Amino acid sequence: MITLERISKSYGPDNMAVAELSLEVGDGELAVLVGPSGCGKTTTLRMINRLIEPTSGRILINGENVLDQNPVHMRRGIGYVIQQGGLFPHRRIFDNVATVPRLLGWDSGRVERRVNELLELVGLDPASYGRRFPHELSGGERQRVGVARALGADPPVLLMDEPFGAVDPVTRGRLQNQFLELQHELKKSIVFVTHDIEEAAKLGDRIAVLSTGGVLEQYDTPAEVLGRPATPFVADFVGSDRGVRRLAVVKIEEGDLAEPPGVSPDTTMAEARAKGEAMDAKWAVVVDGDRSLVGWVSLEPGVDGPVGPHVKKFAVQVPLGTTLRAALGEMLQHDVRWVPVVDEEDRYLGVLTPNRLHAAMRRSVGGTPVES
Repeated sequence: MITLERISKSYGPDNMAVAELSLEVGDGELAVLVGPSGCGKTTTLRMINRLIEPTSGRILINGENVLDQNPVHMRRGIGYVIQQGGLFPHRRIFDNVATVPRLLGWDSGRVERRVNELLELVGLDPASYGRRFPHELSGGERQRVGVARALGADPPVLLMDEPFGAVDPVTRGRLQNQFLELQHELKKSIVFVTHDIEEAAKLGDRIAVLSTGGVLEQYDTPAEVLGRPATPFVADFVGSDRGVRRLAVVKIEEGDLAEPPGVSPDTTMAEARAKGEAMDAKWAVVVDGDRSLVGWVSLEPGVDGPVGPHVKKFAVQVPLGTTLRAALGEMLQHDVRWVPVVDEEDRYLGVLTPNRLHAAMRRSVGGTPVES
């Protein structure tokens, strides 16, 4: 748990960098600080590990005020990642990652095991990368080494200052996805600085939007920040296309799905049509006995016999928890009006339609349901 209590940083009577900022980051939560240049994002981050001393206020990590601690010792318990990882250029990758464990006095065997474990964790082969120097790695590889080094002593808190800002868009997307997978496994308390609202929405459990002078305009989930900006400043900062961006942060839930008629391959077409008429449907989903998805069938008249020979395969299916943006992308990519949704064992749950997608967007900000 990270708690900021009315933290301020002033460089003079007319130069307030951060103004009485208060917020909490829960255990295992990723909070993103976002805002325009000069809003105090990086200053706030550096005050947490005391690279910058606050003018006033308190900073608590797991209930202990960091301002009462030895700053050098305190920093060894906080991971810190900056652009390009901030690696020591004259040290090999192994030695970069080993920095904090060695400072803590770990024996050589323990250090080696930890470094190898961390390099594997971030997808780098220790045998291949351990003896290289930073200049021999790509930007994305250096950034992964930076994350590995920050995790050296398994700190509960991780501070990240625009860590993916210096790489190309494709590499950046990959790093973001890998980092989300890593956070799902490690569950660190993370404060992450970015100027990019899309990155903030993709990565953050909560987003803190700061305006000039370090004023907190809104601190909430990505869906709330994008769906219900608290102030005109936030609305302007997240942009007029925030509704489209919100597609990327709202995930499909089971209650979002429509339930068209369901039939088995052995059902007769007459029985299927009767079921469709009762539900005012012109097609049905075909599933087998364990609810594995077989396909769909048109209920238009003129075809008799069992359903099985007339089944058409769905062009695509998506798992529960897929973002609405990804699901909509599949609809557009395959030119379909619905997408079947399955659970982690590939059992059919229902279908996502455009109307249901809209309803899910409304649900994400507490809106009233719409008809499917």
